[in-house]
Amino acid sequence: MNAETQEPTFVDRLKATPWSLWTQQVLSILRLELKKTVMGRRFIGTVILAGIPVFLFFLRTLVDVPEEAVQSLGGSAVIFAAIFRTFIIRLIVFFGCVFVFSNLIRGDILEKTIHFYFLAPVKREVLAVGKFVSGVSTTGILFSLMTLFAFFLHYLPAGPGEMQKFFVNGPGFFHLAGYLVVIWVACIGYGAVFLLMGMLFRNPIIPAILILGWESINFLLPAMLKKISIIYYLESLCPVPLPPGPITLLADPAPIWVSIPGLLVVTVLILVIAGIKLRGMEISYSSD
Repeated sequence: MNAETQEPTFVDRLKATPWSLWTQQVLSILRLELKKTVMGRRFIGTVILAGIPVFLFFLRTLVDVPEEAVQSLGGSAVIFAAIFRTFIIRLIVFFGCVFVFSNLIRGDILEKTIHFYFLAPVKREVLAVGKFVSGVSTTGILFSLMTLFAFFLHYLPAGPGEMQKFFVNGPGFFHLAGYLVVIWVACIGYGAVFLLMGMLFRNPIIPAILILGWESINFLLPAMLKKISIIYYLESLCPVPLPPGPITLLADPAPIWVSIPGLLVVTVLILVIAGIKLRGMEISYSSD
């Protein structure tokens, strides 16, 4: 049998499927968006925002830390856990996702460049996924580096000996890995929400503030309402638990097999809605 009459192989069939084409298109959009984001002026503000915790932890290394605080690495772990939950996740990562994801579609409309994508032979649902993946890649890498530097700077005053005990013989690397997982899950969850907010609202800052308010009072909500928020699942994934406050309404943390798959399912649903919204979008630069 000659080569011309051979049946296509499994790999050939796979390459001929729509999934293969859509994957290639997503990767092409990802490359284009990453280049546009990193070289864009909007990204400078996000980098500065991510640099705030690193700068503050660096300043702490220049201050004389009490000896008992240095020796209590367990206490330091609780301190970092509190800073990570209340400052890094609730403010830095939250507003970083607002700035990046709300402008993925809205930014192209304001810059009058969205029509280039609409003229390309790309399904708009694929465009939404490509934009989202680029946003997750950008924020995930940036905020992971932020967490990595902040984490090591936090324990630096303990000295090399105590740090070696904590990271080699103790739970140090486990804690760090847990925080990095939370960062990526936060970028996925918040990213999907703010990608959609940027498409639905002319000024996404207003709904972002409302969402921030809801996330901020999560500790006051009953157990059922706590679950209607992203921060509840993120805090459930944090490797170091915090003691509840005096007015906190207690609720069992969500197990990891619920937190991550649950947020991923919600993310997919939001992306479906974003794709449908994008499919029906018409270009009207004059109204913007």
